[in-house]
Amino acid sequence: MHTVKHWFSHSLAAQALLLFVLGLGLGAVFRRDGHPALWAVQSLVYTAVIVGILAYQRRRTSLATGARPGTVVDLNRRIRHREVPKDPEERAVMRRLVEDQLGKMERGSRWQPYWLGFMGLIAVGMLVLGFTTGSPAFPVVFAVGVIAFCCWIVWMRKRAMELYQHMRSALRERG
Repeated sequence: MHTVKHWFSHSLAAQALLLFVLGLGLGAVFRRDGHPALWAVQSLVYTAVIVGILAYQRRRTSLATGARPGTVVDLNRRIRHREVPKDPEERAVMRRLVEDQLGKMERGSRWQPYWLGFMGLIAVGMLVLGFTTGSPAFPVVFAVGVIAFCCWIVWMRKRAMELYQHMRSALRERG
C-alpha cells in the first residue's frame, strides 16, 4: 500500500491515469445515453486540463523553493508528519516552502468568507427552487452536501495552517 501511495503522490502520470479512469467512470454513470468514445474523449480533455494546472502549480512551487518537484512532494509529506529535517540545505528549502504556502493561504484567506457565502447562497437557492417545484429531495441532499463540503474546506484549511505554523516555529527553534 505504501508503494502505491508513494507512486500516486510522486508521479504525475499516475495521477493522470487515476483522473482519466474516474472521469471515464463518472461519464459512464451520468451519461448512459452517450457513446463510450465520447466518455473517453471528455475524460481525456478533463484530465489534460487538470494535469496541466497541477503541473503548473508544481513548477511554480518548485521555482519558489528552488527544489525539484519530487523534493517538494517529499517535503510536504515531512510537513504532514511534523518531521524537521536535520540537513541545513534541506531545512532552507523547507523554510522557503513553508513561507510560500503560508503566504498563499494568508492571501487566500481574505476571499474565503465570500466563497463560503457564495456556496451557501447556491445551497439556499437550490433549496428554494426544490421546495417551489415540489421535489425537495435532491435539493436537500445537495444543500447538505454543500454545507458538508464547506465545513470540510474550513477544517482542512485550519489543519494546514496549524501544520505550516508548527513547522515554521520548529524550523526557527532549531535553525
